[in-house]
Amino acid sequence: MVYSDASQVFGELISGDGKKLLSEITGFLPEGLTVRTAQPHLNTLNAKLRSRGYAPDLIAAALTLTSLRIQGKAKFGEAAADMFFTRDGLEQATRGVIAERHAAAFVQAGAHAVADLGCGIGSDSRAFAQAGLGVEAVELDATTAAMATANLSSYPTARVRVADVTALDIDTLRTDGVDALFVDPSRRTGAARGSQRIYDPEQWSPPLSQAISWAKTIGRVAIKVAPGIEHATLPPTWHAQWTSVDGELVEALLYSPAMGLPAGRSACVMRSAASGTVFSTLIDEGARGNCAARVAQAPVGVLGSMLTEPDPAVIRSGGIATLAEQFGAHLISGSIAYLTADSLPAAEWWTRFEVCSVVPLRMKAIKKALREFDPSSVEIKKRGASIDTGAMQRALASALSSDSDGGEMTVFATRLGDTHRAILTRRLDHAGNRTSH
Repeated sequence: MVYSDASQVFGELISGDGKKLLSEITGFLPEGLTVRTAQPHLNTLNAKLRSRGYAPDLIAAALTLTSLRIQGKAKFGEAAADMFFTRDGLEQATRGVIAERHAAAFVQAGAHAVADLGCGIGSDSRAFAQAGLGVEAVELDATTAAMATANLSSYPTARVRVADVTALDIDTLRTDGVDALFVDPSRRTGAARGSQRIYDPEQWSPPLSQAISWAKTIGRVAIKVAPGIEHATLPPTWHAQWTSVDGELVEALLYSPAMGLPAGRSACVMRSAASGTVFSTLIDEGARGNCAARVAQAPVGVLGSMLTEPDPAVIRSGGIATLAEQFGAHLISGSIAYLTADSLPAAEWWTRFEVCSVVPLRMKAIKKALREFDPSSVEIKKRGASIDTGAMQRALASALSSDSDGGEMTVFATRLGDTHRAILTRRLDHAGNRTSH
C-alpha cells in the first residue's frame, strides 16, 4: 500500500496494520535497549518486516516511532513505550516530572479545567488530566494533534482540537468552564527541522503580549518563554521561574498573579537522587516584588581555594548575587558567572572545584602545569575567553599520560579580574572528595 501523506501513515500506526506492526517490532527487540544499543537491532528489522508484507512507508514510520519511544524514556520513563512522537514533538515536549509540577501549580491555585494552548504531543495535557483537571488541548498541526489525541486516549476528561490559538475566543473558553491557561507559544519559524529560533517575543505565536493579556479574562495563566528572554520584557507583577534538570536548563515559565506566586524571579533546580527527584527553589532577592527588575551585581574579589560553576537556572534567573550573599562568595570577574571563596559547602545551586593552579591562558603554560599534576583526562570550560574548546582539548592531549591514574582535571579558560587566565581545578563531590565528571 502507498500512503498519500504523514497523517495517513500515522492513522495506520494507531490502528490496523500499524498497530500490529508496532507490536511485532516490540516482540523482536530485547529488553533494556538504550538509544545507542537499539539502532543496530532496528536496522536489521527492515527486510524482515518487508517480507511479512508491510508497506515500506509504514515500516519506516513504525521503526522511527520505536526509536523515539526508546529515546523518550529519558523524559517519560516507561510511559514512553505507549506514547506517540515526532522527532520535533519529543524534543519540544515537557519532561514528565516537570509537567507534573505544572499540574500541581494549577491544582494549588484552585484550577479545575485547563486549556493547553499549543499542546504539541500532549505531555503537559497528560499531567493535567492525571492530576484530575479537565483539559482542553489545542494544537494547530493536524498530525501533531492526532498524536496528542492518541496520548490522551486514556483520559476521559481531556479532549484535543485543531485550531489556531491566536484566533481563539478566550471569553468563550471561560464560558465553557475553562478557568486556567497553559500557553506554549511557537518560537520557531516553521514546524520542521531546519527552522530558526525567533528571539523577539512579539513575533512568537501567540505573541507574548497577547498571551499575557489573556490573564485579564482567565486569571490563572502560565506561559512558557525562551530561557534567554530579557528580564526587562517580563510583566513586573508576574513570577518568572527558570528550571534545570541535573544541570541542564530545560524551561522558563511565567506565572500570572492569580497563580498565587509572589511577583519576582526564581530558579528551580531539580536533582535526581537515590530517594527520588528533589526540587529546590532559589528566590532572586534583587527581583523580589518585580519580575522585570535589573539583575543585581554580585561583588568581585580574588580567587579563593574553591571555584564554583552555578547552575544555569540560577544564572538565567539573575540569582548570582543572592547566591553570593547567602554563602559569602564573590565573582572572579565582573561579567563572569563563576563564584569563588576559600571554603564553600556542597549545595544544589552549583558544582564545586578545588583550585590547584593558575597560569596564563597560553598552551605552553597550561601543558607545563598539567604535567605536574599528571591527570588521566582533562575537561575544558570557558567563559569570557575566545577559544575553541575542542582544539584546546586536542592540543592538551599530549600533556596526558596514557598510564596515569591521576584522575580528571578541569581547566577553566576565563578571566580573573581583567586578565585572561587558565585555572586548573579538581571537581569535588558533595562530600568534598575529588571526583570525575
